[in-house]
Amino acid sequence: MHAAADGGLARVRVPGGRLTTSQLRELAGAASAYGSGVIELTSRANVQVRGLGEGTAFANRMAAAGLLPSPTHERIRNVLASPLTGLDGGGLTDVTPLVAELDRRLCALPGLAALPGRFMFALDDGRGDVAGLGADATILPTGPDEAAVILAGADSGLRVPLDAAVWALLAAAEAFLAELAAQEITAWRIGELDDGPARVAARLRTRLAEGSPPLDHDPVRATARTHTRPGEDRPLPDHDPAQVTARTHASPASAEPVDPSRLRPVGLGPVGVIEQSPAPTGAPVRNDPTGPRAGADTGRRVALGVAVPLGRLTSAQAELLADVASLGEVRLTPWRGMVLPGLAPDEVAGTAARLAEAGLVTDPASPWIGVTACTGRPGCAKSLADVQADAALAITSVRNDPTGPEAGAETGIGSGARAGSETDPGIEDGIGAGTGSRIGPGAGALAKSGSEARAESVVSGSGEVTPYVVDSPRTGTLPVHWAGCERRCGRPRGRVADVVATGDGYRLDLDGRSLTCADIEETAAAMTAARGEM
Repeated sequence: MHAAADGGLARVRVPGGRLTTSQLRELAGAASAYGSGVIELTSRANVQVRGLGEGTAFANRMAAAGLLPSPTHERIRNVLASPLTGLDGGGLTDVTPLVAELDRRLCALPGLAALPGRFMFALDDGRGDVAGLGADATILPTGPDEAAVILAGADSGLRVPLDAAVWALLAAAEAFLAELAAQEITAWRIGELDDGPARVAARLRTRLAEGSPPLDHDPVRATARTHTRPGEDRPLPDHDPAQVTARTHASPASAEPVDPSRLRPVGLGPVGVIEQSPAPTGAPVRNDPTGPRAGADTGRRVALGVAVPLGRLTSAQAELLADVASLGEVRLTPWRGMVLPGLAPDEVAGTAARLAEAGLVTDPASPWIGVTACTGRPGCAKSLADVQADAALAITSVRNDPTGPEAGAETGIGSGARAGSETDPGIEDGIGAGTGSRIGPGAGALAKSGSEARAESVVSGSGEVTPYVVDSPRTGTLPVHWAGCERRCGRPRGRVADVVATGDGYRLDLDGRSLTCADIEETAAAMTAARGEM
């Protein structure tokens, strides 16, 4: 637990972003019982709770819920995964079992407990949604049986069979620690090392050439099992080190380079309806723009992407999400949102309306999409403004927006509970957004007020809900980050419009240009204009 101005701050790692509904309820209950009552979603698809007193009771409750499996390795269980993997047919493989295998093996290796708390792994299922989010060690499938090893956002040139992907990630982490020792320096990330990606790749290549066995190769592995989803088990793959070496390309010249566009930050996460009907392996899903039709096929299932304004989820909102999650799980995204899989098409409209009533967003046209903010006042000593409250005011005032929380709604935005310390321990590395939006067109905000307007903004007159459409960019979705000072803590990766507090108002920075705004109205107008340039 970290010390912050408002009390203790506890971060709970959620490898791959997968939470059962019972775990979500435990988080909500613990946040209310011991903390501020708000669960903050981070850009690593983790969660954190502020305002804690003595942290033992909170930690015990998280451990009982299965969220603290390894006290010695807890801070290094930073694992991103494609949020839609295994749901929509859009990737080359389902990385769900690999996430569970990585977490288990990582916690079983005592030496890797020395990894810095900012070191991050990522398992992209081939669609390229998390490969560009700046993880230290990433696996990106390039075919049905092969994956590229990406180090600090750069293609290492190494290719491994998918059943050796977890071994490659762990070996890369070990190589990073070896390079730290060799350079006799302290660093958080591979990219902070002198020529870090190349040096770590060279160590990894040497290990492959020597035919070194997997890090935790032992006879017990054959009987170990891991959960792929609630109620389903799958045996972990065993590895023959000779086969791993033989099927691994040990030089950049032996493999086609990864398309650089697949390593760029994806702008925004999934919001709206995602069709779960099976698609051919590797084929991107193109959803019907009219959305799923109620009763059309009772065997079909869809997922619903939900945005959480400024990543701040109240305990009541968390309880509601647990109530409506039909499959018994939710998936956190690195864009500070959630995916609810396994909904029947005819229940989506009602679910979306309930979520809108609670201040959550399921409309991909909402101006809340892509807006982030640092901690700000009153908790951060360096902040010049209450940026979260100002961001909320700007968003709700620009278009009289009905797709997000009403002014004064119980959302946790603009409250003192979010306070951090002077060097805010609640800020994780900003990795959440960038260019290349994948949010499709949706219904525009309706000029109404209250919960009726918010519900109608995602539920059309025919009872249909705005779908999430892959690779269909639109204007108005350029990510915006509100910052209380020039440090810009929590800023997402990629192209972002920065709204920076100056003490006398705000300054908007974009692409080397700046515009000074005297009040929140001017700032809101400038922000809207900047987002429209995308």
